[in-house]
Amino acid sequence: MKAPSPPDPMVTAQAQGGMNRDTAITQMQLNGVDTINPWGTVTNEQTGTNGFLDSQGNWVETPKFTQTTTLSPQQQAIFDQSQSAQGNLAGLANQQSAFLQDYLSQPFKFGNSEAEQWAYDRASPRILKQQAQNEAGLRATLANKGIREGSDPWNAEMSRLTNANSDQMNQLELTGRGQAFSEALAGRNQPINEITALLSGSQVSNPATMGGQSPQAGVGGVDYAGLVGDKYQADLANYQNKMGGIFGLGSSIIGAIPWSDRRLKTDIKRVGETDGGTPIYTYRYKDGGPVQMGVMAQETDAAVMDPSGYMRVDYARVE
Repeated sequence: MKAPSPPDPMVTAQAQGGMNRDTAITQMQLNGVDTINPWGTVTNEQTGTNGFLDSQGNWVETPKFTQTTTLSPQQQAIFDQSQSAQGNLAGLANQQSAFLQDYLSQPFKFGNSEAEQWAYDRASPRILKQQAQNEAGLRATLANKGIREGSDPWNAEMSRLTNANSDQMNQLELTGRGQAFSEALAGRNQPINEITALLSGSQVSNPATMGGQSPQAGVGGVDYAGLVGDKYQADLANYQNKMGGIFGLGSSIIGAIPWSDRRLKTDIKRVGETDGGTPIYTYRYKDGGPVQMGVMAQETDAAVMDPSGYMRVDYARVE
């Protein structure tokens, strides 16, 4: 009986690779469903093949598929008009970009003094009139209280009013300058914002995605390498069991590599041979025991030398 040969890794890998390609192609063909919806049609068809040299130098071909989207007449008209509008906007933006280049080459300028003067000219007539009325009212109030002009209490109140009037005018200048700066900056940015809006025109959605998703089929791959490995392990276990039965040896004894040196045996009689041509004998061990069946270590490549100087046989390797 001959031990089963282990599978060739390269042959197994090539077979597994071919089955993987078959699975991928099958799944592609199953999932390449043509779609028809209100926006148009989407078709899938094989339009040729792709080829490559694999790691072993073999030429392998795989199908090449093409997906085609055709819009309905109404959607095609909308698409054409949208494209035309985007082309017009892009052309306008391109024309304006030349202006923008020159425009941005000039630094932004803002005059504080001009802004302050502008705010003063706009609001001072009303504020100065109010301040004059406030001063007249304060003078009358102080006189009615008997506080004489030029006295310390008089000077303190007039100083307070003068400071309040100065703070009011300063606040007018600050507020006016801030407002003028915002307006100047907005005027500076307006041409930039307009051109940016032209350049960021809306994009047309792909109508093929609006009709829902096609059902997708999942194709399970074949674990060919695993199946080959499992079969080899099963064949090997079956061989070892048969060898153990033929030679009257249990699996534990086989695993222990029993003594099979001819020098340890007596009453040796040949009774047959294995499928690989190794002679089979019946014998007894010289130290006693029943008749057994097996091979001689000196006649097989499965022999293992023991440190004692006698040989054992690994029956799992006997051919």
